Amino acid sequence: MQITKVIQDFLNGLAFGITETVPGVSGGTIAIILGFYTELIEAVNHFTENAKKYTKFLIPMAIGIATGVIIFSAVMNYMLLNFSFPTMTFFIGLIVGIIPLIYRKTKTPTGRWCKPKELALILISLAVVLIISNLKPPTIINPAEVISYIDAPFMLFIFLAGIIAAIALVVPGISGSFILLLFGIYPLITYSVSSIGYLLTDVTNVHLMGDIAKVLVPLALGVIIGGFSMAKLIEKLLKNHYKTMYSIILGLLLGSVYALFREPFIFQSGLSVLIIVAGITTFFAGSIISFSLGKKQL
Repeated sequence: MQITKVIQDFLNGLAFGITETVPGVSGGTIAIILGFYTELIEAVNHFTENAKKYTKFLIPMAIGIATGVIIFSAVMNYMLLNFSFPTMTFFIGLIVGIIPLIYRKTKTPTGRWCKPKELALILISLAVVLIISNLKPPTIINPAEVISYIDAPFMLFIFLAGIIAAIALVVPGISGSFILLLFGIYPLITYSVSSIGYLLTDVTNVHLMGDIAKVLVPLALGVIIGGFSMAKLIEKLLKNHYKTMYSIILGLLLGSVYALFREPFIFQSGLSVLIIVAGITTFFAGSIISFSLGKKQL
């Protein structure tokens, strides 16, 4: 096993995990930018065919994702609370930077524009994100008060939300965390993840362990089932309907840019001339980074 490849897989997983802590930003998009999207889909779908090969990829990837989610959830919460505008414009820039490269995948090799079929798919997937983003989210609950009263039906609800969030997780342009936000359980999930840190300082706290398990176990099961199911479909589309898949991805990416700009939390830390300048700077930084990385991969 090459140490360099292990480190790279861990860092890719870390970036994926960090991204998934931000509502509205898709881990699938980051996977495309960093060039491991196809490898991830292949590893999930064909794991049993060559478990040794794919384990070498998935273990450091999974550790990186877990590290990104657990450690950086608190960091991202702090950044979104205190520097929400420049933080989110950086992620928006990451999405915008990859759009021209994805568009190239939808058009004919000699043409400047994509065909009517691809254009229709772009518009349909764009419309789907616009509809989702305009849905009114349920009332945000106080996770600290609710977590102790979670019952079996609520756990089933979390499980189903995990399935749908996992579908969004592997589809570039739709954020799994944004889906959880629409379901009204995103604060509950982030609260549970951040509570793991407190649990590690007191592993004898059985009550806290039970509360965390009631949230994260059904969510994890839903994510695993939904992720594996969607990964198989995506692989077939990439293999047999190349332009169709990238047309859908392009529409989802365009829609996610709109969805992010209309989210109230992007402005929650306030605006000033300095903050706006910082936001413009981080936007262009994100765009340049994603375009440069994506150009090498796409």
